[in-house]
Amino acid sequence: MKITDDKVVVLHYAVSDNEDTLIDSSYDHSPLSVIQGSHYLIPGLEEALVEHQAGDKFEVEVSAENAYGQREDGFVQTVPKDMFGGIEDLAVGSQLRATTDEGEQTVIVIDVTEDDITVDGNHPLAGIDLKFDVEILAVRDATEEELAHGHVHAEGGCGHSH
Repeated sequence: MKITDDKVVVLHYAVSDNEDTLIDSSYDHSPLSVIQGSHYLIPGLEEALVEHQAGDKFEVEVSAENAYGQREDGFVQTVPKDMFGGIEDLAVGSQLRATTDEGEQTVIVIDVTEDDITVDGNHPLAGIDLKFDVEILAVRDATEEELAHGHVHAEGGCGHSH
C-alpha cells in the first residue's frame, strides 16, 4: 500500500543537520506513527513520504523553508526581568510560555542579565537545512476514529477522551 493522505504511516527516522550532526533518531526507541496529511510532520518530510510503501528506506534533504522556516530576528526580544513576576531561577536554555499576537508560544531564554532577559521565539531548528534517513515499517488505512481525532490510536483506542 502506497502512502497517501489519510494513511497511518509507521516509520523510523534519523535527522541530522547539514554538517551531519545527529539531531534526533527514533531507531533507539519506538517508531513514529502519524496520519499522512495531518501536518504533524514538517512539510518537506510529509511530502517526501508520498508514494512510498512499507519496506522503503530512503534519504531526503529538507530545506529550512520546508522544515521549521528561516530564523526571524524579530522573534528575539529583550524584556525586563520583572515581567516574569519574580521568577528568580531563569537560566539560559529555560523554556517559557509567552503570549504573542498569534497566541501562546514557547520561547527559550538565551541571555540573562541583572535587569533583563533575552528570549528567542524561533524554533531551535529554524534556519537549518535537515537530512532525514527514513525507513517505512508499515502503512495502513486510518480508522474513522483516528481521522476524527487527528492522531493514530494504539490497539484498543487512544486512551483519553476528546
